[in-house]
Amino acid sequence: MKFIYVFSITLLISTLMWGQNSEKRIRAVLTDKSINLDGIIEEEWNLADSISSFVQFSPYNNEAPSENTVAKFLSTETSLYFLLVCYSQSTPIQANRGTHDQFTGDIISLMLDTFGDKKTAYKFAVNASGVRADSRLLDDGRNRDYSWDGIWFAASKIYDWGYVIEVDIPYKSIQYDENLFEWGLDIDRWIPYRNEDIYLCSYKDNEGQRVSKFGKLIFENFKPSAKGLNFEIYPVAISKGVLTSDNKYKVDPEAGIDVFYNPSQKLTLQFTANPDFAQIEADPYSFNLSRYENYFSERRPFFTEGNEIFMASGRERNSGFYRPLELFYSRRIGKSLPDGSVVPLQAGSKIFGRSDDWEYGAFVAKTGRTDYTSNGNSRTEPDAYFTSFRLKKQILENSSVGVLYAGKHTSNGLNGVIDIDGAVRQSDWQLAYQIAHSISRDKTGLALSTGFNRVTKDWLFLFRARHIDEHFNINEVGYVPWKGNSDGLLLTGPMWYFDTGEIKQITTYIGPGWDWTKADDYIDKTIVTGFNFNFRKNWGFEVNLSYAKKKDLNVEYTGYDINFSSWINPKPTWNLNFWGGYEKAYNFYRDYLATDFWVGNYFSWKILPTLGIGNEINTIVEYKPDGSLEDATYNSRPFVSITPVNDFNVRIYIDNVYTHSSGQMQRLLIGLLLSYNFSPKSWIYLAYSEGNQRESILVNGSFYEHKMKLTQRAAIVKIKYLYYL
Repeated sequence: MKFIYVFSITLLISTLMWGQNSEKRIRAVLTDKSINLDGIIEEEWNLADSISSFVQFSPYNNEAPSENTVAKFLSTETSLYFLLVCYSQSTPIQANRGTHDQFTGDIISLMLDTFGDKKTAYKFAVNASGVRADSRLLDDGRNRDYSWDGIWFAASKIYDWGYVIEVDIPYKSIQYDENLFEWGLDIDRWIPYRNEDIYLCSYKDNEGQRVSKFGKLIFENFKPSAKGLNFEIYPVAISKGVLTSDNKYKVDPEAGIDVFYNPSQKLTLQFTANPDFAQIEADPYSFNLSRYENYFSERRPFFTEGNEIFMASGRERNSGFYRPLELFYSRRIGKSLPDGSVVPLQAGSKIFGRSDDWEYGAFVAKTGRTDYTSNGNSRTEPDAYFTSFRLKKQILENSSVGVLYAGKHTSNGLNGVIDIDGAVRQSDWQLAYQIAHSISRDKTGLALSTGFNRVTKDWLFLFRARHIDEHFNINEVGYVPWKGNSDGLLLTGPMWYFDTGEIKQITTYIGPGWDWTKADDYIDKTIVTGFNFNFRKNWGFEVNLSYAKKKDLNVEYTGYDINFSSWINPKPTWNLNFWGGYEKAYNFYRDYLATDFWVGNYFSWKILPTLGIGNEINTIVEYKPDGSLEDATYNSRPFVSITPVNDFNVRIYIDNVYTHSSGQMQRLLIGLLLSYNFSPKSWIYLAYSEGNQRESILVNGSFYEHKMKLTQRAAIVKIKYLYYL
């Protein structure tokens, strides 16, 4: 075939030009010819250099891939074009349907470090059926910002020998350093049938992908410098019908607007007026036996998009061992009140950008006055301004130091925080630190947090510690509920990586921990140990145990717990996670010392490329101090996902809660969500949800479970359309 001959020639040229250099390098050849995105390899691609020297990251690190993959780049004055030819001679292709950022199957990803900072990069992913996803790589690849949503285009085509992906990335849709003649580059191909992950660049098992080890995309005799208005306008229309307490339907049509403006390739302005901050899908049920409030992730686009600049340094996406204190918790903005009403957010604005080694950002939002009732009393949530400012400097290549301010300003005063944080890192270790000072109407307080991790080829060392002063109060702007608390944990142990065989990696660890709470005035002393097995066929498990001398609410005791978790993903069409645990600890929900255990699992099954099902089940069993059964709570969340064509999805889900003591279901939430991404950043949503709660009635001084009562019924239509100028 003609394209095989062409690729053979260009592969030979590529090998002669680049093969002697350990750093992977390829040119983006400038052309004035138009490129059609259709998955067909046209003559224009004959102008481009090729590269095919991919290596496995897993399951056999640094071994040759099982299938051949060829990459090419072309550029016009306005766009970067990327071609990836994926041969699949002995591997079935999984071409599953999906929507933007939600898909499975054979996947390719292109990563570009457009500032050459060896710390951050854009990621563009496409599966074999042509569904797109995008994100940002942060902190030298240690973290991801999945909220980033770019304007770019892709097409795919499946052949009997494999598949082809073509990508068009307009230069004006991304930010970059206009003075650079080369960008950091990596390419990833996931072959699910073999559980095989291959990259253009080579990475160590113990480190994972690192932006600092990227190859280079070379622009010869030109630099990307596309100019344009770079103006994005999103009119948003929403209509929500809600069943009120008097069995009438209240329909509230609303309209809002979101604006993004990039006056330069290093600066972004974002504005929203009368935005829709209502979540389409309700938060999942969460059972809590601790003394602290539940934490819920942010899912509202205005707060998640461009949020990386406001994040404290040091997060570890893979390990989750260390997390910096969350000083700006955007769920406080437009929050729900005790009577179910929501504080309206009237307007908001962001600015973020960079200049040389500096990054900066600012945020402001205004919420309106809201009257509500709590425990039968009338109360008022006053007008408020939420503000945040961030300045961060890159040091020592890919390390950083920064300052952050966040605050809520009302007529009652200010609740806020000032923070200094940073991270010093190399490819296999990182030291993160954070110093925060709260500002409130009465007293101020101090909070400190630090975390260190080093993972070599044969040893693990992890350490974290924090101290939160009893007067550290940022309840109205952040999420730091552990006042008057100091705690820390050190874990260390050997690791083994195996080049062959069924076992890929074994980790064992042991170490001491402590936890001091002023309310108890006692230092809890803990010893933790555990082990982790990873198998080459994409499954594994971890077990950890702890033994502690503790004191809670004036009760001294010996506590212990054992935790188990597993992940089983050997097939590309289904996956299963299973977890459980048993502990002796203080039950703050019941106010006594006792034991409890929990067990849960999650599975998903892609029955067809267009149809998937799944369920998450959680069970927690509580015992009384005398060992008899207190109660058992069961929570199940089944769902069905139908994707007849790409970018169009219908999802039906249920969230229900059942208790053993009542022998009845206590909560039932049913929802339907239709989403259609009909154009880049343009969506139509249709949602319906109905919630039922079992109510208790008072009879002769005692409460009894009564019938299920409809607590909420709502239907939402939302349309968001992008005008890109």
